[in-house]
Amino acid sequence: MLASAFAGVVPAQKPQPAPTSPVATRKAPAVPYVTRVLPNGLEIIVYPDSGVPLVTVELAVRTGSFTEPPELNGLSHLFEHMIFKPNMARLVGQCEAALRQGPLNEYGQRICSGALNLKSEIGDTSYLNKIDQIGIVNNAETHEEVVNYYFTTTAEHVATSMRFIRDSVRFPSFDQEDFEGERQVVLAELDRHESEPGLALQNTMMEKLFYKYPSRKQPGGTRETVSTATIAKMQLIRSRYYIPNNSAIIVTGAVDPEAIFKLATDNFADWKRGPDPFEQFPMVKHPALEKSEGFVVERPVSNLLIQIGWHGPSIGEDNASTYAADVFSYIVGQADSRFQRAMIDSKLAVAADVHYYTQRNTGPIRITLVPTPGNEKAALKRLYDELAQFTDPKYFTDEELENAKSLLEAEDLYRREKLSSYSQVMSFWWSSTGSEYYRGYYENLRAVSRKDINNYINRYIIGKPRIGVALISPENQQQVKLTGNDLIGGAK
Repeated sequence: MLASAFAGVVPAQKPQPAPTSPVATRKAPAVPYVTRVLPNGLEIIVYPDSGVPLVTVELAVRTGSFTEPPELNGLSHLFEHMIFKPNMARLVGQCEAALRQGPLNEYGQRICSGALNLKSEIGDTSYLNKIDQIGIVNNAETHEEVVNYYFTTTAEHVATSMRFIRDSVRFPSFDQEDFEGERQVVLAELDRHESEPGLALQNTMMEKLFYKYPSRKQPGGTRETVSTATIAKMQLIRSRYYIPNNSAIIVTGAVDPEAIFKLATDNFADWKRGPDPFEQFPMVKHPALEKSEGFVVERPVSNLLIQIGWHGPSIGEDNASTYAADVFSYIVGQADSRFQRAMIDSKLAVAADVHYYTQRNTGPIRITLVPTPGNEKAALKRLYDELAQFTDPKYFTDEELENAKSLLEAEDLYRREKLSSYSQVMSFWWSSTGSEYYRGYYENLRAVSRKDINNYINRYIIGKPRIGVALISPENQQQVKLTGNDLIGGAK
C-alpha cells in the first residue's frame, strides 16, 4: 500500500517466485502476528513485541466512506467523534454513586432508569476510576475503508483500555448535547479543510474519477450532510456496521497473546453477531471512465500542481496487480530511475510521483507532477512520453526490480519499530484486504515479475481513460493557459 499523495476480503494470489531471483529465493521476513476469531465473528489480532514496555489496544471497524451513500456521507467520521464521549457505563457509575447518597428524585429517576436497566450487561464500572491513568495516547481515525479507535498505554492498563473500548462501542449514550457539540467540531474541521487549496484538487479528482459514487471516496463528507445529521442516523450506522463480525481488536506491544485472547473473550464474547452488512448493502461498483477529461482548478496557490488519475486494481478482483503496482511505484520513485531522470534531472519538474492506493473498492492510481515555472506544458508532454514507455523492456533493469522489492520490505519493517502506530497499519490491511493478504504480502511481493508489472500497466494505465486535474493560481493560468486537453495528453 502506498500512501495518498495528500495525506471482498480474500487471500492474495501466490505467483511462483523466479528461481534465479536473489530476493525471491531469500527467506521472506515473518509477519509475527497471531489471530483468533470468536464465535460471534470478532477477529482478535495480536502482534507481541516486548522491545518497548508499551501496548496499543485498537478497535477497527470495516466501514468509512466506501459504505456511505450521499445522504450519509461523512457520518462515519461524525460517529467516530461520538464514540469516546461519556457512555452508558459512565452513567451507570454516576447513578450508582447518587443512589448511595439516598433515593433519586424525579429528575434522577428519569435520567438513570435506562442506564440502570443495562447494569446486568455492563457489569462493574469501578474500572472508570482508572480511566485518567490509561492514556499515553488515545485517538481515532476515519478513512475510506476503515474506522479505528486506539489507546497506547502500559501493560498494567490493557484490561482497562479494552473494557473502555467495549463499553464505548457497545453502550454509547448519544447524548443530544454531546452530539451537537461534536457536530460543530466536525463542521469546523470541514471549514479548515475547505481553506486548504490542495483539497480542491483532491476533491475534483475523486469526484471526476469516481463520478457515479463520489461520496464513497470522501471520508470527510459535506457541510450539508453533517449539519443535517441526527442521532437516529448515528444509531443506523452503529446497528449496521458496529457489530462483532465486522470488527477486529488489534493489540500490539509487550503482551502475551493468550492473555489477550482471554481478555478479549471476557469482554466481547457476548457481543451479539449481526447480519453481514456487505450482503445487505453491497459495495458499489464504480463504473469505468468512458473518456479522458481534464479540469483546471484555480486557487490562490504559489506552485502549479498536476495530478493524472486512473482506476486501479481492487483487492479480491486482481490481487496480483496490487503487488505489481506497489513494486512499480517504488521502481520509478527512486532518484536514479529513468522516470526521475526524465522528469527531475531534466529540470522540467521539481517533483514527480507515481502511486497506487490499495483498496478493496477500486484503488486509484495517481501521478502527481509539480512542473518548474515556464516548463508546464513541456513537463506534461515529457510525462506522457515516459508513460508510453513504461512497458519498454529497457525502462527498468532487473536490479531495479529487485531493489524495489527490498525497499518495500525495509519500509514495512521500519514501520514496525513504532508499534503504537503500526496497529493502524494493521487495521488498514485487515479492513481493506483481510489479515491473510498481509500475512502473505512479502512472499507475493517477491514473486512479482516484469510480466506482472507489464500486465498491470497495460490493464490500468497505458491507453486507458484518465482524469487530469491542475491546481493553479488565476494569475499563473493567465500566462500558462493550461487546457483540459493538455492535462490528458491529447487523449480522446
